[in-house]
Amino acid sequence: MAARVSPDQCSAYLGPTSHIILYHYVVEGRLRVRLEGEKPFELAAGEVILFPRNDPHLLASDFDLPPTRASEAIRPSQDGGPATIRLGGDGACTRVICGFLGCESIEGNPVIGALPAALMLQIGESGAAEWIRSTFQFAADEVARRRAGSDAVLAKLSELLFVEAVRRYAETLSPERSGWLAGLADPYVSRALSQLHARVEYDWTVEALGREIGLSRSALADRFTRVIGVAPMQYLANWRMQVAAQSLRATRMTLIDIAEQVGYESEAAFSRAFKKAFGEPPATWRRKHEHG
Repeated sequence: MAARVSPDQCSAYLGPTSHIILYHYVVEGRLRVRLEGEKPFELAAGEVILFPRNDPHLLASDFDLPPTRASEAIRPSQDGGPATIRLGGDGACTRVICGFLGCESIEGNPVIGALPAALMLQIGESGAAEWIRSTFQFAADEVARRRAGSDAVLAKLSELLFVEAVRRYAETLSPERSGWLAGLADPYVSRALSQLHARVEYDWTVEALGREIGLSRSALADRFTRVIGVAPMQYLANWRMQVAAQSLRATRMTLIDIAEQVGYESEAAFSRAFKKAFGEPPATWRRKHEHG
């Protein structure tokens, strides 16, 4: 089965959203998965795979069989229950829970950008195994029984699953790796990131940031750039635009209030920076992206 989910397909559950993070949890049986151009791998019962960038992928028992689009195989319930997928003949049974998370955008998102195309969560290898298994079983029962609040249960479970997968992936990174997730493992860079995120509106300089975390200006600049891949103030500028875009899309705050929220003293300076980052003024961008 060829799988990929569009934001429009999920709008009934998530509301307007621009990006979907898809996952599959194998409840019973085995499932083979293949991304375009990659070697296939197999999931056993109790294992999960997530697709942070919603890359098209194949789910199969045998990749020599012709694929069927997921949209053609999914059978919606007539009474409001969960949709079902039934493929193949009388072979071994595989049961899979498929879910998704929605986020506003992956453009410039440091977490999504640092992740691989597929995250496989080997649940049995960690202390998280039992709570993930039991919670998924609970969620499956909730959906099957169509109890009130089932959607909220699955939404929170999806968030927890994503956080656990990111944490587990970050723990596997070698010390030589660079990028945002690698920065979380560095004691100085992680504290610098925490300060920049917590006080995005502050008039930061590299020297001031260094004082906060106990490094000299030059040592911080070198360390941050080596680990994250960009200089501290460039990272801050990029992050300010991400925060501003979220406020423009999801709130009715005025442009000057958003400008002050992300550390700009004037609306004009903020508008110039936003247009440089996104290609159009914030007011124009808001009209195209705000939720209705």
